[in-house]
Amino acid sequence: MDASADYDPFARVYNLHWGSFAGLVIPILEHLVLRHLPDHASVLDLCCGTGQLAARLTGDGYEVTGVDVSGSMIEIAKATAPGAHFHVHDVRQPLPVKGFAAAFSTFDSLNHMMTLEDLTRAFQNVRNVLGTNAYFAFDLNMAAAYEARWRGTFAYVEDDHVCAVRSSHDLATRTGRMDLTIFELARGAWTRADLSLVQRWYAEDEVLAALRAAGFSDSRSFPADEPIAEGCPALPGRMFFVARPPR
Repeated sequence: MDASADYDPFARVYNLHWGSFAGLVIPILEHLVLRHLPDHASVLDLCCGTGQLAARLTGDGYEVTGVDVSGSMIEIAKATAPGAHFHVHDVRQPLPVKGFAAAFSTFDSLNHMMTLEDLTRAFQNVRNVLGTNAYFAFDLNMAAAYEARWRGTFAYVEDDHVCAVRSSHDLATRTGRMDLTIFELARGAWTRADLSLVQRWYAEDEVLAALRAAGFSDSRSFPADEPIAEGCPALPGRMFFVARPPR
């Protein structure tokens, strides 16, 4: 299956209604990683979406490369963060650029890895492009997030688009599912797209073991149910991980 086909119809609506997560996560990344990096460090934005995090990081002087499986997401990202470099790329495949001081993956992007093997493979690909003394920071939705929030329906209704979302989760398979129906007005006509986005959650010890298997020697987890540090937002049901390769 072409994974990009799942995300392309979602790109514009995602950009309008979900992209603001970058503003929430910057204080957490600052506390966990960014304050330790040299000025103008080269960083990787893994599963970069429509580029809001890349825009914040380039605005702070970092050299940013973003990768995402969706070509439509990448096209928006190029306009959102014109100072960054972008590639359409599946993170389960070896990454095209090396030598990063840090890599980030935010907004539960890696929950879209539907097997532990795929998650470990993504970790290995990140490990292979990090430089000396580098950092890898990412967040994941944990079980509590799906149990609390992935249920019921909601919708965004605007003059030129409507997005209806039906959320559910399955404890037996540890998966969450969003079924989306999107109507968009373009050139005087409405079009409809239907798509489903599926995520899987992993236990904390599984994630840490996968990081070790991928070659990271120093990994820590930070539950975000309470603020990770002063000035950081609480993000219930979400956990941040910071891993480093051997030094």
